[in-house]
Amino acid sequence: MQANTNSAIFELEYNTERVHLKIPEYGRHIHKLINNVKTIENRDERNKAAKQVIKIMGEMNPHLRDVPDFQHMLWDQLFFMADFDLDVDSPYPIPTKEDAYIHPVQLDYPQQFPKYRFYGNNITRMIEEAINWEEGEKKDALIVVIANHMKKSYLSWNKETVTDEVIFQHLLELSNRKINLLKKDEELTTSSDLLRINKKQNNRFNQNKNTQNNNNNKPRHHKNKIRK
Repeated sequence: MQANTNSAIFELEYNTERVHLKIPEYGRHIHKLINNVKTIENRDERNKAAKQVIKIMGEMNPHLRDVPDFQHMLWDQLFFMADFDLDVDSPYPIPTKEDAYIHPVQLDYPQQFPKYRFYGNNITRMIEEAINWEEGEKKDALIVVIANHMKKSYLSWNKETVTDEVIFQHLLELSNRKINLLKKDEELTTSSDLLRINKKQNNRFNQNKNTQNNNNNKPRHHKNKIRK
């Protein structure tokens, strides 16, 4: 005798087809509980149910109990998951959708597409500082230091020689024509010397990096003795 078998067809429900979770960390069951709370007609019973959901949410985050305003955060999350459509009494000010979706103020980029990026922002700041200095030997010395640093940075980026006139022209542009070394009989450090300095600094950096990597890869010997 052949046993009768009842065939059942199960429909698979994919998460991509389900309602989007406002806070996925709480899971779909918490979101369903909140939706059920919204359907309770009696206000007192609805308040009790909301408090029970808050209690469950708190038990799911025991690591946050010491966080200031922990309960306040839970109530805000409750209203957020309810899409701000939950009429219950809250011990805290009830947030609105406008409060939750405040767009941050866009910050201006500190430097708009610099023409000579290889100099970096520090050079620009140094030039601005030098412009504000009083005229004298200290200011002249600072400007020469800046020009030499610009030449060194240029060589680090381009890996070739560069004339002092090119650096002086760049300095003139970056300073809004307030620092002009083209009219002065000033000589910067030679390109060969600066390239030699750059090479030494790169070698020192690579050596320190290799030493650090070797130390990290060395096996650590434990001093624990094995008892016989």
